[in-house]
Amino acid sequence: MLAYIIRRLWQFVPTLLGVVVLVFFVFNWVGGDPAYLLAGKISNPEQIENIRRQLGVDRPYYIQLWIFIKQIVTGDFGTSWATNEKISDIFATRVGPSLTVLVPMLVISTLLAMTAAMLVAYLRGRLVDRTIMIACTVGQSISILVYIIVLQYVLGYQLGWFPVQGWSQDFWQNLLRYSALPVLVGVVVSLAPDIRLYRTFFLDEINQDYVRTARAKGLGETRVMAVHVLRNAAIPIVTNVMIQLPALLAGAFLIERFFSIPGIGREVILAVERSDFPVIKAVTVYVAIATMVVNLAADLVYKAVDPRVQLK
Repeated sequence: MLAYIIRRLWQFVPTLLGVVVLVFFVFNWVGGDPAYLLAGKISNPEQIENIRRQLGVDRPYYIQLWIFIKQIVTGDFGTSWATNEKISDIFATRVGPSLTVLVPMLVISTLLAMTAAMLVAYLRGRLVDRTIMIACTVGQSISILVYIIVLQYVLGYQLGWFPVQGWSQDFWQNLLRYSALPVLVGVVVSLAPDIRLYRTFFLDEINQDYVRTARAKGLGETRVMAVHVLRNAAIPIVTNVMIQLPALLAGAFLIERFFSIPGIGREVILAVERSDFPVIKAVTVYVAIATMVVNLAADLVYKAVDPRVQLK
């Protein structure tokens, strides 16, 4: 196990280096000259050159790349071009609100989707199964913007059950009051595709020989579904959940924007609107690192869920 983890960590180096080089050249070649973007429409060559010198983009590419690598190693990406705020401070203050919304959203939606998928898989072909599948198909075809607008209007403005916008310095007030409606929106949006996907996983296992053997031995349906089927279907479910984890770093852009949540997702949208490249590059690198770490964690979870899995 330890040797496997060390090998995987060593593989992070060339992968991250490839991501760094790609991100660097994409932002320098495709993103355009940031001096023109920051100077605005009314500018002169002297102002443009002065801005380029202050940003360091007048240096040769290999020097800029080396500076970018040092920023990643030290974790210091400098300051925002738009607000002059340290990027490390931006992440420190924005990650908390994002996780306050997105972690409960992921946990609740996963548990509900697994429960519903197991039920419809067990009742395959019956009225309940067909009704839920039709509802999931309809739910998937509706844009997240529709869910946000409708739930804000009905539950927020009309019924007054939830505040539509707001955030405070108190964690529990944010968790129980201000993040309740955003979490509800996220759960409603993700339920339909997750139920359809997890239903497929459960159906694959229900038709296996070991399930028929367990039933032939006299085991109850509850034990067969909750122990044997669920345990074997857990690996693809873990894969799907782990894939979603890196997105927690970037946040749910639309949800944070519409509910005025001061999280990473909202900050990324503002950075894109301002052409604030240091913030965008930092987020891109952090998401890449989080993806690699999550993939390693997923392999370890596979081993914990199913001891038959061999890590090589």
